Amino acid sequence: MDLSDAAVVTQECQKGVLGAEAVFPQLAEAARVSMIPNAERIVKSARAAGVPVVHCIAAHPPGLVGYNSNARLFGAARKSGVKLDPGTEAVEVIDELRGDGDIVTTRFHGIGPMWNTDLDPILRNLRIRTIVVVGASVNVGVTNLVMDAVNASYQVVLPRDAVVGIPQEYADAMIDNTLSLLATLTTTDEIVAAWPRRSEAEGR
Repeated sequence: MDLSDAAVVTQECQKGVLGAEAVFPQLAEAARVSMIPNAERIVKSARAAGVPVVHCIAAHPPGLVGYNSNARLFGAARKSGVKLDPGTEAVEVIDELRGDGDIVTTRFHGIGPMWNTDLDPILRNLRIRTIVVVGASVNVGVTNLVMDAVNASYQVVLPRDAVVGIPQEYADAMIDNTLSLLATLTTTDEIVAAWPRRSEAEGR
């Protein structure tokens, strides 16, 4: 697995999605089992190897002006009462994944972080051709990111133990039957092993 031109892209790993006060608490609870610990290992190993980490955050526009209302998902998010307002704790990267030097990009509409956002130009300016996707959720956001990234000509690597969806059986089926056709499936252990520490790389 060649990750020499890779970046880690985290999808909605923010306190309003995966924290104690989450839009969908069941998803946040599931993420704490293995997704968050594994994603933490991946971002730490990426930083040690000098690999960029980009966090994709979802936020609500002020006053919800122009916010989507064309899918049941957006209505459910409104009913949750959790506000993803810019500048609040809800749009902060969760503590386990936050790191100095990481890049944070924010979107105010839609269901994925690549279409009509600054994620694609950021990655291209960094000379990134491969993205390692972690985060939430396989139900919608992760799947949308994988598809948009493939459409934008990126290679996608998906550590299946560092993403989350509910119920687990559905997430597994989605990974096995759909995402496996679009991305290279792998594990956290394999990702961590693929990146030498920066000191080791510089010593060669």
